[in-house]
Amino acid sequence: MKTVKILSVPFDSLEFEEAMDLLESYLDVEKNHIIVTPNPEGVMQAHRNPDFMEALLGAEHRFADGTGIVLASRYIRNPIPVRVRGTDSIFALLARLNEKGRKVTAYFFGGKPGIAEKAKAEMEGRFPVLTVVGYHHGYFTPEEEPGIIDEIGSLKPDILMVCRGMPHSEIWAYKHRDIPARLTMCLGGTIDIMAGNVKRAPAWMRKIGLEWLYRVFRQPSRFKRMLDIPRFVWAVLRCKREKN
Repeated sequence: MKTVKILSVPFDSLEFEEAMDLLESYLDVEKNHIIVTPNPEGVMQAHRNPDFMEALLGAEHRFADGTGIVLASRYIRNPIPVRVRGTDSIFALLARLNEKGRKVTAYFFGGKPGIAEKAKAEMEGRFPVLTVVGYHHGYFTPEEEPGIIDEIGSLKPDILMVCRGMPHSEIWAYKHRDIPARLTMCLGGTIDIMAGNVKRAPAWMRKIGLEWLYRVFRQPSRFKRMLDIPRFVWAVLRCKREKN
């Protein structure tokens, strides 16, 4: 599969439906496949956090979650065709499986206490083929962690959805990559969207890549993190200049 390196992070260059084909195919394989979806902010964090970079490079696939990644690939004249956002991916995969009547099990891991239970009810109601065999919130002590890992291991879900925020989700998933799931998807705050606690940006904003602006408006505390976006732009510009 063709990959495109953006500031040392290799992204899969594929269409959205190709990504869905891959995800569905992994449900037939008794091996854990870790999927991460870095955005520009994530790329910059990875350069400051070696554990995060190791987790990204060790994943099975890195889908381009963010208009900035796609624009950067065009700027270096090695274009990635489309964004493949984490939230869009899990909803599209479940919709595809539901349409086919293909049953699938999942474990929801992350969010504040009570969120995973709500997400389970919402998602099982929306996708009848889905059975959420277990869940746990993302606020646990080191002493509790082995019990969570044992529970996931005993349930052997088809899909393990890790929503502990970036970079915690990716680092945790890579550290525990031997967990007997078939597909581990690191999906940031998607569990809050599934539970209905957080609204997605309007469709027109998602279409033109302005989700980040919507998030800042809804959560002003994110502003400091968003400063990585201009840092990303400058790093891409500087990197190309140095190569020329």
